[in-house]
Amino acid sequence: MNSTRKAQIMAEVRRLHRENATDEFVPGVTPILSSGAVLDEDDRVALAESAIELRIAAGVAARKFESAFARTLGLRKAHLTNSGSSANLLALSALTSPQLDDLRLRPGDEVVTVAAGFPTTVNPIIQNGLTPVFVDVELGTYNTTAERIEAAIGPRTRAIMIAHALGNPYPAEEVAQLAEDRGLFVVEDNCDAVGSLHKGRLTGTFGDVSTVSFYPAHHITMGEGGCVLTANLALARIVESMRDWGRDCWCEPGEDNTCLKRFAYQLGDLPEGYDHKYIFSHVGYNLKSTDLQASLGLSQLRKLPEFGAARRRNWQRLRAGLADVPGLLLPEPTAGSDPSWFGFAITVRSDAPYTRRELVDFLESRRIGTRRLFGGNLTRHPAYRDREHRVAGQLTNSDIITDRTFWVGVYPGITAEMIDYVAQSIREFAARRRAAAPPRPSAPVPAPQL
Repeated sequence: MNSTRKAQIMAEVRRLHRENATDEFVPGVTPILSSGAVLDEDDRVALAESAIELRIAAGVAARKFESAFARTLGLRKAHLTNSGSSANLLALSALTSPQLDDLRLRPGDEVVTVAAGFPTTVNPIIQNGLTPVFVDVELGTYNTTAERIEAAIGPRTRAIMIAHALGNPYPAEEVAQLAEDRGLFVVEDNCDAVGSLHKGRLTGTFGDVSTVSFYPAHHITMGEGGCVLTANLALARIVESMRDWGRDCWCEPGEDNTCLKRFAYQLGDLPEGYDHKYIFSHVGYNLKSTDLQASLGLSQLRKLPEFGAARRRNWQRLRAGLADVPGLLLPEPTAGSDPSWFGFAITVRSDAPYTRRELVDFLESRRIGTRRLFGGNLTRHPAYRDREHRVAGQLTNSDIITDRTFWVGVYPGITAEMIDYVAQSIREFAARRRAAAPPRPSAPVPAPQL
């Protein structure tokens, strides 16, 4: 493509972006979303450039992003996928590989997870013929504890697969140590927590394998997309195979004979010399991403530190603005953690003079977006009622979350003015309801002692 003409097109793309930019906030009119992508002119140019060059499959940009993202987390390998859900499926499926010999997970083995979460952390367990073991979480942090996990471990337990709740790390160091002591795998679902720290260490680096989502709601976006990361090269190779149809070959698309012995293999019961590009060592999928996605991801990755700072700033401002509102249980970081918050969770206390539904309806009427804490207690959903699973202990807090918890946004597209409007709205609602509530009967005065 003519470089001068391309530069002209890119300049026009930038001009178009600036013409459509708007920052005006009108309280009660402008939507305050719970989450969303923050896209600037560099992002638009990155996408446009890939599009006009017709880079429609995984290629140079995808490989460049994988290397850059692995370096960001300090891990050896990252493999892009078409979604965070696919990343979770690949991460757990890799642990069932025959190449792991006696360490592999087998049908009927148990995987500890939490009941209050998102389905795509649980679904890969079921899809691989494994049994989820559900544990409860703490109110406030919305994460489980190492003690709950340890109590859930049985003779067939082989792995732990848990997500960091709304960007707030679970006690990852303790969980990783517990797993090492008990000989368990850890799949660390980091989809909501990129950039979060636990004990000074980035989340996504504690597990045998970790996952990330690049859906627009998340810390950086590719529109759709996800990633599987690991420091274990053997696991990385299995993930790559399962992502790429299950093939044994590791050539990039459009490449041949990277191993220099394409027609010299004898694997399985195939004849010697069978084309290595068409030898399959796993039951796999096609879950690759594209260069369009990766180009946007590279542009977004440069902004990850400022996005994390904005999330932390918005969360702190909202926390301070709601500090003394009656009837609310406010969130708190897990001990030793510095979360890059995905959202701000609120639980309405049982003695509040209003319900979660009433508060949510009020906020939505003011165009303040709310979301439930994902599925609440997943064991109560129709999808899982007839699926093999085990519950360890009581799920009391997961039930409370199902009934009384929601969250509002703190993502970088929300300004300080918006955060103040959210806090003001919640305070106004709570004050009205408290004033309208009938007075509580006073406690009886005890009889004087004679």
